Amino acid sequence: MFLPSATTSGPSRLLDSIDSPVDLRKLKRGELPGLAREIRALLIDSVAKTGGHLGPSLGVVELTLALHYVFNTPVDKLIWDVGHQSYAHKIITGRRQRFHTLRQYQGISGFPKTAESEYDTFETGHSSTSISAALGIALGKDIKNDPAKAIAVIGDGSMTAGMAFEALNQAGHINKDLIVVLNDNEMSISPNVGALSSFLSRKLTGRTMRRLKDHLVERLGQLSNVGENILTVLKKSEDSFKSFFTPGMLFEALKFDYVGPLNGHNLDELIDTFETVRDTQVGPILIHVLTTKGKGYEPAENNPGTFHGVGPFKSDTGSLIPGNGPVSYTKVFGKTLVEIGRSNDKVVAISAAMAEGTGMTDFAKAYPDRFFDVGIAEQHAVTFAAGLATEGLHPVVAIYSTFFQRAYDQIIHDVCITGLPVTLAIDRAGVVGADGPTHHGVFDLSFLRVIPNLVFMAPKDEEELRHMLYTAILHQGPSALRYPRGSGENVELSKSLKNLEIGRGELLRNGEDILLLPVGNRVHPALRAASGLQKLGIDAAVINPRFIKPLDMELICDWASATGRVITIEDNVRQGGFGSSILELFSRCGLCVKTSLLAHPDRFVEHGPQKTLWRNSSINSVAITEAAIQLMNR
Repeated sequence: MFLPSATTSGPSRLLDSIDSPVDLRKLKRGELPGLAREIRALLIDSVAKTGGHLGPSLGVVELTLALHYVFNTPVDKLIWDVGHQSYAHKIITGRRQRFHTLRQYQGISGFPKTAESEYDTFETGHSSTSISAALGIALGKDIKNDPAKAIAVIGDGSMTAGMAFEALNQAGHINKDLIVVLNDNEMSISPNVGALSSFLSRKLTGRTMRRLKDHLVERLGQLSNVGENILTVLKKSEDSFKSFFTPGMLFEALKFDYVGPLNGHNLDELIDTFETVRDTQVGPILIHVLTTKGKGYEPAENNPGTFHGVGPFKSDTGSLIPGNGPVSYTKVFGKTLVEIGRSNDKVVAISAAMAEGTGMTDFAKAYPDRFFDVGIAEQHAVTFAAGLATEGLHPVVAIYSTFFQRAYDQIIHDVCITGLPVTLAIDRAGVVGADGPTHHGVFDLSFLRVIPNLVFMAPKDEEELRHMLYTAILHQGPSALRYPRGSGENVELSKSLKNLEIGRGELLRNGEDILLLPVGNRVHPALRAASGLQKLGIDAAVINPRFIKPLDMELICDWASATGRVITIEDNVRQGGFGSSILELFSRCGLCVKTSLLAHPDRFVEHGPQKTLWRNSSINSVAITEAAIQLMNR
């Protein structure tokens, strides 16, 4: 149901008194449900204006309050997995008055950030890291004889990733104190998939378990000696009994004590359980908590995928505020993939729990037998694709640039060494905006261009993206194409697809004075800069390389030699990026050319609007113009 206070302005009395968990612990238990309602109202009202990860944070309000109420944070260390669900945590740890700046330029981060608060123990943004980090913290405290607790909070979607089980395996083996809270809402971003997710999501409540056990005790007690003997065995093996009927047997096999499932919105049940664990824990323990994503806000409960990460919306109705501008690169990619799949039944599509985010939902609906969502498992996604490729299929693996970082070894070892026909569709390449440094895709040019056998492309606009995807799928080897988040350039889309010549760039503008070499989404800003330079009497040539690898050596070197001055522009870090590849090319060709590299500097880029971040890193049209003037004067 809707919260009637969701659109009211200003905090109410209870929330206004909470500036830290110390204040929270002064409240009586009976006051906590009211505080939870006030926090939800603030979450809805604020995120409706700023956008953000609303559904996950609404689902853990009671869990957040119970954890901070029972444990002595920040002495006891609370580690959030991913951080999508950390908004209530931010509100009660001193950032309530700045919460309206969430994900805004120079405002507070949408993820835990150690520079913001001592309560943010560990910086997160990618999934499945919390148990590993918490185990390291717990062992560090053990070495120092520090009795403080380490508590990891991980979602069931994140639990599908191998890294989480690597950490559980070590924790069970070491047998040191560690608390893992499994927040089970049956959703990561897309609906969770896989046998493990189904296993974790058996909603067998503690009350149901007790009823079942009581019924068995009553029935067996009515029998003669046989019943009493069986009852005695059951009483002695209650832990095994519970494990048989709940997901606990999986975690107990990893030598974790298992508690749950618990109602994640029942504060008394949560607080009682956490207090018992706090006071009696010996060794690793997993507490299984069942929550509802989007709890307390009907639109988010009904559409958890949409409200996982949402833009601005109308808080009274839940209706999204439509953005203006051309169609997005992601949508063009998705529609083109469906179009290609219609005539090529060898094309299969793979997502890592991001089918909607990467534009693959239409393909999944059109060709369900050729679409695979592998869960949050990027490493597996790439090697799985390699296996499919050995059977004559052409997999297209669509993952955000920042998450492809997790599959680097698999790209090299399982795809490129043997030259398998797998296409990597690198969504969200370049800066992505409000999600910040954990999500900016500003490294893929550097880490992918060095891999042998890989054809690497970057489209200048949404029309070229269509042709590059078609080219990649026709290519009988590994290929990758990177494209940015957000709207395209509003160019007309052709009805037919073209197979581009591998390694062939295009000259977009003649010029005698200087050569601009922009890549991908920097091509159109470079063209605008060239038009401005023309008015200043500087004649700039512009080449769209199209291919980061292989480069069009002849085209680039001829024009670099003719103009004697070159500026490279990329939405990537400078170190090892496209500009570096051009300097390497000039070195191989024996060219001595005045060259300036425009790219992101050697530091992590903060969160903020894309246009602001491009301006700050001097890769927009104005900065290109200024760099050209300086290079001409030099």
